[in-house]
Amino acid sequence: MAFPYLEAVLGFMIFMYLFETYLDIRQHAALKLPNLPKPLEGVISREKFEKARAYSIDKSYFHFIHEAVTILMDTAILYFGLLPWFWKLSGNLVAYLGLDAENEIIHTLSFLAGVMIWSQITDLPFSLYSTFVIEARHGFNKQTIWLFFRDMFKGICLSILLGPPIVSAIIFIVQKGGPYLAIYLWAFMFVLSLVMMTLYPILIAPLFNKFTPLPDGELRKKIEKLAASLKFPLKKLFVVDGSTRSSHSNAYMYGFFNNKRIVLYDTLIQQCKNEEEVVAVIAHELGHWKLNHTMYSFIAIQILTFLQFGGYTLVRNSKDLFESFGFDSQPILIGLIIFQHTVIPLQHLVNFGLNLVSRAFEFQADAFAKKLGYAKALRAGLIKLQEENLSAMNTDPWYSAYHYSHPPLVERLSAIEEADSKKEN
Repeated sequence: MAFPYLEAVLGFMIFMYLFETYLDIRQHAALKLPNLPKPLEGVISREKFEKARAYSIDKSYFHFIHEAVTILMDTAILYFGLLPWFWKLSGNLVAYLGLDAENEIIHTLSFLAGVMIWSQITDLPFSLYSTFVIEARHGFNKQTIWLFFRDMFKGICLSILLGPPIVSAIIFIVQKGGPYLAIYLWAFMFVLSLVMMTLYPILIAPLFNKFTPLPDGELRKKIEKLAASLKFPLKKLFVVDGSTRSSHSNAYMYGFFNNKRIVLYDTLIQQCKNEEEVVAVIAHELGHWKLNHTMYSFIAIQILTFLQFGGYTLVRNSKDLFESFGFDSQPILIGLIIFQHTVIPLQHLVNFGLNLVSRAFEFQADAFAKKLGYAKALRAGLIKLQEENLSAMNTDPWYSAYHYSHPPLVERLSAIEEADSKKEN
């Protein structure tokens, strides 16, 4: 008797939905607490707390609805055999257009085009409500409806431009890979990731945002001095016009080897009281570089990618697996989709482990900035970012342990202060 793959996948999907909903309920209860956590009393103003509380509760209600609709759609698609139905429909469309329906690449691209249209239609109401109702209600949205749809159109164009050659290459590799398929797939994805990390900030990101050099002044001097003291190969220092879309703030760095760049959101510069707070945030980011966190994360992702492809090669010719999901053939793309569904339990465990590592890295980067003498400024900067982004002040420990890749503010401030008290003792 064949193993019931479909039933097992559906069962685990529903189990994980119920488990994560339980965590969401716990978090929702924490968000509704009327008072600040004791460590933040006198640190965060009552006004900011009430605003953050209202924003978080609104997002929480929205999340419940979005997740319920998502699990209903995903379950229906698998249970009622909509995947094999749509695969056949896309093949009929290819034949109707006078193309070769037996060509798996053409058939797959037709299938993906339909999936993209479906995704855009089903995601659009949620995106519009999130952006123009929730984000606007709480003062974050700066987009016009024209800018929203212009960005969406650009994203679709990029998918049409980049998707077909990537998908075609993957299908070709699987068809010709033989016993070394996992290695070839991993090598292709490795090269692709390097190319995309190189091209994205240069060619793609500027399609959506304007990047300008940080003007000469004290802030630029301090960041360049900090980078030089750590031997960070800073080549360019940009400000991005994040304020054209949202008042949320951030900073990041990118680049390979001796060609590093730092990007500051204009909102970050506007929100921080003084330049030292911005520099402290950059010191934290440079801590990730100095402590090799970025390299460790990249290596971990490459190992996991290789293991995933290795697992896929073991099941891709399983007739029972495809038949369980309603397919009488074994298309390559469908095999990848089905495999992703079958390893959902492992993916959740891996994501949980990666979050644990990421939180440890955040504590280490904070400690690094503190050693450079930015403890006071970093503390002020973290508080300011928490306030201005209206981040959740009260968090459920189970929820944050499972979902958060960054520790809650209370834990980060406690770690900074604990280091201070140890030094004094």
